[in-house]
Amino acid sequence: MHGGMIWIYNTARDFLMLRNSAGWNGATEMQAAKSLEASLFILAAQENGQTIGMGRLVGDGFNIWYVQDVIVLPPYQGKGIGKEIMMRLIAFAEQNSLPGTSITIGLMSAKGKEPFYEKCGFRVRPNEQKGAGMVMNRLIP
Repeated sequence: MHGGMIWIYNTARDFLMLRNSAGWNGATEMQAAKSLEASLFILAAQENGQTIGMGRLVGDGFNIWYVQDVIVLPPYQGKGIGKEIMMRLIAFAEQNSLPGTSITIGLMSAKGKEPFYEKCGFRVRPNEQKGAGMVMNRLIP
Protein backbone atom coordinates (compact mmCIF):
# COMPACT_ATOMS: atom_id res chain seq x y z
CA MET A 1 0.00 0.00 0.00
CA HIS A 2 1.16 3.51 -0.72
CA GLY A 3 2.10 5.78 2.17
CA GLY A 4 -0.67 8.15 3.18
CA MET A 5 -3.20 6.46 0.89
CA ILE A 6 -6.65 5.72 2.31
CA TRP A 7 -8.87 3.04 0.74
CA ILE A 8 -12.58 3.80 0.99
CA TYR A 9 -16.03 3.23 -0.52
CA ASN A 10 -16.66 5.63 -3.40
CA THR A 11 -19.44 8.22 -3.69
CA ALA A 12 -21.48 8.95 -6.83
CA ARG A 13 -20.04 12.45 -7.07
CA ASP A 14 -16.45 11.15 -6.88
CA PHE A 15 -17.32 8.40 -9.35
CA LEU A 16 -18.57 10.98 -11.88
CA MET A 17 -15.51 13.19 -11.32
CA LEU A 18 -13.20 10.25 -12.05
CA ARG A 19 -15.25 9.19 -15.09
CA ASN A 20 -15.08 12.74 -16.46
CA SER A 21 -11.29 12.82 -15.91
CA ALA A 22 -11.04 9.73 -18.13
CA GLY A 23 -13.30 11.27 -20.80
CA TRP A 24 -16.17 8.89 -19.93
CA ASN A 25 -19.07 11.32 -19.95
CA GLY A 26 -22.77 10.69 -20.11
CA ALA A 27 -23.72 9.20 -16.73
CA THR A 28 -26.12 11.10 -14.48
CA GLU A 29 -25.63 11.32 -10.71
CA MET A 30 -28.64 9.00 -10.20
CA GLN A 31 -27.21 6.49 -12.69
CA ALA A 32 -23.82 6.64 -10.96
CA ALA A 33 -25.40 6.12 -7.51
CA LYS A 34 -27.45 3.14 -8.73
CA SER A 35 -24.38 1.65 -10.45
CA LEU A 36 -22.39 1.86 -7.23
CA GLU A 37 -25.27 0.38 -5.19
CA ALA A 38 -25.47 -2.61 -7.57
CA SER A 39 -21.73 -3.29 -7.44
CA LEU A 40 -20.35 -6.30 -5.61
CA PHE A 41 -17.33 -4.38 -4.33
CA ILE A 42 -16.05 -0.82 -4.72
CA LEU A 43 -12.61 0.43 -3.88
CA ALA A 44 -11.48 4.04 -4.03
CA ALA A 45 -8.09 5.54 -3.22
CA GLN A 46 -7.96 8.88 -1.45
CA GLU A 47 -5.01 11.09 -0.73
CA ASN A 48 -5.28 14.25 1.38
CA GLY A 49 -9.08 14.02 1.30
CA GLN A 50 -9.30 13.79 -2.50
CA THR A 51 -10.46 10.67 -4.34
CA ILE A 52 -7.71 9.93 -6.86
CA GLY A 53 -8.63 6.48 -8.16
CA MET A 54 -11.20 3.71 -8.05
CA GLY A 55 -12.28 0.36 -9.36
CA ARG A 56 -15.25 -1.88 -8.79
CA LEU A 57 -16.47 -5.43 -9.30
CA VAL A 58 -19.80 -6.40 -10.82
CA GLY A 59 -21.19 -9.81 -11.74
CA ASP A 60 -22.88 -12.68 -9.93
CA GLY A 61 -20.23 -12.98 -7.20
CA PHE A 62 -19.94 -16.76 -7.50
CA ASN A 63 -18.86 -17.67 -11.01
CA ILE A 64 -18.39 -14.43 -12.94
CA TRP A 65 -16.69 -11.27 -11.69
CA TYR A 66 -16.14 -8.25 -13.94
CA VAL A 67 -13.66 -5.49 -13.22
CA GLN A 68 -15.32 -2.20 -14.04
CA ASP A 69 -14.37 1.48 -14.04
CA VAL A 70 -10.71 1.31 -13.05
CA ILE A 71 -9.76 4.98 -13.16
CA VAL A 72 -6.81 6.91 -11.72
CA LEU A 73 -6.60 10.69 -12.05
CA PRO A 74 -3.95 11.61 -14.66
CA PRO A 75 -1.48 13.25 -12.21
CA TYR A 76 -1.43 10.01 -10.16
CA GLN A 77 -1.05 7.57 -13.06
CA GLY A 78 2.18 5.60 -13.33
CA LYS A 79 2.66 5.47 -9.54
CA GLY A 80 1.30 1.94 -8.96
CA ILE A 81 -2.14 3.04 -7.74
CA GLY A 82 -3.99 1.37 -10.63
CA LYS A 83 -2.06 -1.86 -10.08
CA GLU A 84 -2.85 -1.75 -6.36
CA ILE A 85 -6.55 -1.27 -7.17
CA MET A 86 -6.45 -4.24 -9.56
CA MET A 87 -4.66 -6.51 -7.09
CA ARG A 88 -7.17 -5.64 -4.35
CA LEU A 89 -10.13 -6.27 -6.69
CA ILE A 90 -8.71 -9.65 -7.76
CA ALA A 91 -7.99 -10.59 -4.14
CA PHE A 92 -11.55 -9.68 -3.13
CA ALA A 93 -13.00 -11.89 -5.89
CA GLU A 94 -10.76 -14.79 -4.91
CA GLN A 95 -11.42 -14.45 -1.18
CA ASN A 96 -15.19 -14.17 -1.64
CA SER A 97 -15.70 -17.03 -4.09
CA LEU A 98 -16.78 -20.50 -3.09
CA PRO A 99 -13.84 -22.76 -2.10
CA GLY A 100 -12.97 -25.46 -4.62
CA THR A 101 -14.58 -23.65 -7.56
CA SER A 102 -13.28 -22.04 -10.73
CA ILE A 103 -14.15 -18.40 -11.40
CA THR A 104 -13.81 -16.03 -14.33
CA ILE A 105 -12.62 -12.47 -13.79
CA GLY A 106 -13.22 -10.43 -16.91
CA LEU A 107 -12.94 -6.83 -18.05
CA MET A 108 -13.20 -4.61 -21.09
CA SER A 109 -10.02 -2.59 -21.54
CA ALA A 110 -9.95 0.99 -22.73
CA LYS A 111 -8.07 1.18 -26.02
CA GLY A 112 -4.32 1.24 -25.44
CA LYS A 113 -4.57 0.07 -21.81
CA GLU A 114 -4.28 -3.65 -22.65
CA PRO A 115 -0.59 -3.87 -21.59
CA PHE A 116 -1.53 -2.61 -18.10
CA TYR A 117 -4.11 -5.38 -17.68
CA GLU A 118 -1.75 -7.99 -19.13
CA LYS A 119 0.74 -7.08 -16.37
CA CYS A 120 -2.09 -7.84 -13.90
CA GLY A 121 -2.52 -11.35 -15.37
CA PHE A 122 -5.28 -10.83 -17.96
CA ARG A 123 -5.14 -12.19 -21.52
CA VAL A 124 -6.11 -10.16 -24.59
CA ARG A 125 -9.06 -11.34 -26.67
CA PRO A 126 -9.44 -12.48 -29.33
CA ASN A 127 -6.79 -15.16 -29.03
CA GLU A 128 -6.37 -18.77 -30.15
CA GLN A 129 -9.11 -20.02 -27.79
CA LYS A 130 -11.44 -17.06 -27.21
CA GLY A 131 -13.35 -14.66 -29.46
CA ALA A 132 -13.47 -10.89 -29.11
CA GLY A 133 -15.40 -9.17 -26.33
CA MET A 134 -18.46 -7.33 -27.56
CA VAL A 135 -20.66 -4.48 -26.36
CA MET A 136 -23.97 -2.83 -27.23
CA ASN A 137 -24.61 0.79 -26.31
CA ARG A 138 -28.18 2.09 -26.26
CA LEU A 139 -29.69 5.50 -25.51
CA ILE A 140 -32.77 5.02 -23.31
CA PRO A 141 -35.39 7.75 -23.95
